[in-house]
Parts: sequence; structure tokens; C-alpha cells
Amino acid sequence: MLNERRLEVLRAIVQDYVGTEEPVGSKALTERHQLGVSPATVRNDMAALEDEGFIAQPHTSAGRIPTDKGYRLFVDKLTAVKPMAGPERRAVQNFLDGAVDLDDVVGRTVRLLAQLTRQVAIVQYPSLTRSTVRHVELLSLAPARLMLVLITDTGRVEQRMIDCPAPFGESSLADLRARLNSRVAGRRFADVPQLVQDLPEAFGQEDRGTVSTVLSTLLETLVEESEERLMIGGTANLTRFGHDFPLTIRPVLEALEEQVVLLKLLGELGDSGMAVRIGHENAHEGLNSTSVVSVGYGSGGEAVAKLGVVGPTRMDYPGTMGAVRAVARYVGQILAES
Repeated sequence: MLNERRLEVLRAIVQDYVGTEEPVGSKALTERHQLGVSPATVRNDMAALEDEGFIAQPHTSAGRIPTDKGYRLFVDKLTAVKPMAGPERRAVQNFLDGAVDLDDVVGRTVRLLAQLTRQVAIVQYPSLTRSTVRHVELLSLAPARLMLVLITDTGRVEQRMIDCPAPFGESSLADLRARLNSRVAGRRFADVPQLVQDLPEAFGQEDRGTVSTVLSTLLETLVEESEERLMIGGTANLTRFGHDFPLTIRPVLEALEEQVVLLKLLGELGDSGMAVRIGHENAHEGLNSTSVVSVGYGSGGEAVAKLGVVGPTRMDYPGTMGAVRAVARYVGQILAES
């Protein structure tokens, strides 16, 4: 492990390189930072850091830049993420509070994250498999035709038309609606099949076919909608960092186009806490020159999905982590109140 002084030198190199985009030399370090030691000692510390793989010398430059290993240690040793300023927090809350439905919440969150961090923003839709039922509504459209409306705790709304095998009266409909909600409201989707399996037996023989059809439609909805979805924004921000990618940003763009790649990536990044994957820690080759910062969001303290950003490894980690965490907290609040 590095001693505290060399860790301080590494922190200074990371901060300067992220801020200036220029390799950092010992003279600049001693001029810009109160390291409390001579330039010669800083040079020795930099040589030790280079020997251990935390910094590297690009081309023939006299300066050094952090490696993936150096950024990893910097992030691991962060004592605090950078909090958002009061006006920024109010702007975030006002912007997200204007959302009218779940699609709008996700769309606004993507735009907001991309603007705040100037990176590529990724927001996963709340997973139905982790969601709970808020309410099931049944509406009669014709004597033998119903509409089923499924509302989740995350504000997701699914509608299905149901053609019944026989006419279904209003009293039977009200009875089914009440019994269904008493069993499934507030329960996780994964528990629903077991909770409703004996429901047809509570009805007369003439209504059991329709009750079974309604339940089949409900359970099919859970299966159909369990497919994960996400939204991406701010891809154009990558063009600002062209020189941060070794050859071209094409592999990064191709990886970002593959939703399966991104969903797999988010799935690997822990469940709810802040996660940072740096450079070659990302399994997908196209993302080897990027860092991914993500965190879970949800209502009631349980993560139902993840959001985060993708950018070059030369990233303002404290600021990016602070923005990602703050936005996730506000989105969770909105879901809880919706």
C-alpha cells in the first residue's frame, strides 16, 4: 500500500490531469499543491508511483498521467463525493417534479444527468420483477369485453383488452376487482401467481371462465413486460473527449448502441450502492477506455433499477459520483410520491 504522502501526490496528479488534460510534471505539482516536500522528493514519489503502475509517461512527454490502476486507487480512497450546490439541487428538483408519467421521468432524468455530468447518461426503467402492484383496475367495455389496467408502485401503467368467454355482469366485475386488489395490492410481482391461483373457485361456475381469462391476461402481462428497458442520452458529449480515446470513439459508440451490453453492465454493478468501473474493469472491449458510474434508485429504500453515466477515464469522479447519487435520490422520491 502507498504511504499517505505518495497517495497525496497521486491525488494531485489525478486532479491536475482531469482539470488541464495535460500530463503532469513534478515542478507543476509543487507549484500548484501544498505538498510540504521538495521537488526532488516529489520526483522520487512519482518514480515510485510509476514503478507500481499508478501513473504512466505518455509518449515522450516529461509529465505523467494516471493509469486505470491509479484512478481506481483515487476513487477507492475518496473520503467524500462532491455535493451539489443549493441552486443546482433546486433546479434538479424543479425539473424532475414537472414529469407527468414514468416515461417522462426517465426521459427527463437522462437529459438532466447528461447535462450535469457532460457524459453519456443511462437510465434503466424500473424492473417489474422488482416492483409491487399498486392497483389493478377492471373496466367493462361491452358485455363480454373488459380492459385490465395494471398500476405499479413505480408509476408504470400497463393496459390490456380482454375478450371474455361469456358476458360478465357489473356485480361480478366489482367482486373480482375487490378480491383481486385485496390479494395483490402492495405485493411483489413475483408473488402474484401464487396469490391468485385459487381465485376462480370463489366465483360461480358461469363466471369462472372469465375470471381465469382475466388472471391469464394479468400473468401474461408480467411475463411480457419483464423485459428490461433503458434510455440513453448525451452520446454527443463523447465527441468533446475525442483525444481521451486511444484510436477512435467508434468502439464506445457501438457498445452504447447494444442495450444488451449496457443492461449486462448495469446488472454486474452491485445492487443499490454506488459502483464505479474504470477502464479495463469493464468486461466489454468497447468500453475499455471508459469509466462507468452507477447507482440504484427506487422508492422505500429498495432499488428497482439503476442509473448512471459513461465517460472517459479522465473524469471528475467526485463531481460525477455526487451528481449521479443526487439525481438517483430525487428520482426515488418522485416514484415514492407518484
